[in-house]
Amino acid sequence: MDRRQKVELFEVIRRGYAAGETIQGLSKKHGVHRRMVRQALESAIPPERKAVVREAPRLGPVKEHIDQMLVSDLKAPRKQRHTAHRIWIRLCHEHPDYPVGEATVRRYVQVRKRVLGLSGREVFVPQSYELGQEAQVDWFDGMAKLGGEVVKLQFFAMRSMGSGDAFHRAYPHATQQALLEAHELAFAYFGGVFKTLRYDNMKSVVKKILRGYQRVETDRIIAFRSHWGYQSEYCNPASGNEKGGVEGELGWFRRNLLVPVPEASDLNALNQQVLANCIANRSRTIIGKSMTIGAASELEREHLSPLAAEEFPIHEVLYPLLVDGKGRVKVKTNWYSTSLWPGLRVTAVVGPLTVEIMHDNKVAARHTRCYGRGHEILDLEHYLDVLERKPGAMKGSTPLQQWRQAGRWPACLDAIWRELELRHGKGKGTREMIALVRAGSVEGWEKMIAAVKDALRLGISDSAAVLHLLRMPDPEQRRQYAVALSEELQQYERPMPVMDNYDLLLANTTGAVQ
Repeated sequence: MDRRQKVELFEVIRRGYAAGETIQGLSKKHGVHRRMVRQALESAIPPERKAVVREAPRLGPVKEHIDQMLVSDLKAPRKQRHTAHRIWIRLCHEHPDYPVGEATVRRYVQVRKRVLGLSGREVFVPQSYELGQEAQVDWFDGMAKLGGEVVKLQFFAMRSMGSGDAFHRAYPHATQQALLEAHELAFAYFGGVFKTLRYDNMKSVVKKILRGYQRVETDRIIAFRSHWGYQSEYCNPASGNEKGGVEGELGWFRRNLLVPVPEASDLNALNQQVLANCIANRSRTIIGKSMTIGAASELEREHLSPLAAEEFPIHEVLYPLLVDGKGRVKVKTNWYSTSLWPGLRVTAVVGPLTVEIMHDNKVAARHTRCYGRGHEILDLEHYLDVLERKPGAMKGSTPLQQWRQAGRWPACLDAIWRELELRHGKGKGTREMIALVRAGSVEGWEKMIAAVKDALRLGISDSAAVLHLLRMPDPEQRRQYAVALSEELQQYERPMPVMDNYDLLLANTTGAVQ
């Protein structure tokens, strides 16, 4: 019986004894031993059950060997110590005459590790933080499906230790530029700058670990910290518990917002979802707190340092770079196309997600940054001038192949291209196709593809007709234009004149001039 039933039984026994019943009679009446009746008469509270110490005949012969393994772990590296499973494997190989179950070994090892101080579990002291005092920063891995493809991303996290509010953002790689950009976006999200930011020893921030908490920081992070006016603190190596706030936030974010694997069309769309989740999380109340995260965050803004008037130049500027004979510029480890003439000296502005090629302080090309090595990132629009002179090079060109792989060149464009070649010949037909590509880059690719589909449906095989369909207003635009025109002409409306008096002049009267 459970403890509650036992307490009720003791009460019934005590009342029966007070009414004159004997110990033996109460024992038979309730079907219990006389010893329990005497216990009920001595106290209304049932005594605690004594723990039964069981012998372990199979474990006894190998206890000494287990203790020797655990004692040797006291001098071994932390990550090269025995686990309970490894100890059981060794016992099976080294002492086959004394078979013992793995569960038995696990229970014994758990107790002995706690005695020897080898247990991985620690007791942590709860901490209290003032509003605006400290935020903790970290990265963590996560999977997401972008455009139907599962990719591995790096998620930035900054958590306020005062309010519990947190900001997250995804990047392809945890570069220094991504770290700095994420800081600025986080400051804007919180509405100010914290007094102190706590980091682990990430390479983008720390160049060298010195004695204690002293660090040799990178030049960029020192300048960034000076620009925004906060202090940096660093954890000891392999001591994630020293920034337990953000570590716990990472686990909560992964379990609640990355399960199931999130899906988005691209990285920007995913980050919009992540930001919406961060804002929605403000309605949550943390255990032990009396107000929601959002309410605490509103109060915390008054304690944060103001935002800097200007943003920090986080982009890396590379100069001089040369445009090669293929219209490419090598930026770091990859090649990016541009429409500039070969041999020109250009500047590359490298950000966490984009690469811009600049000449004479003007942006000549903009690409999505590639983090691989030896890749070519080519845009067909940059080669249109060359292809007009060399139309035969278009079909086998690498930029066109990359557009096909990216889904920017649907089958309808190939269909209209074939029609143009049949009508004008290969050379002129390709030039007509290049004219459509130029128009699409200006007017918009979605409108161009829609115009091409309409032309194919109508049996049109002329670029001028396609351009007419492209620039022709759609039915809704034509209706809106007609309504606007009628409203504009309404001010010129006049009543029709009355012609009755004029009709008298036309009457056939005597002596009248006809």
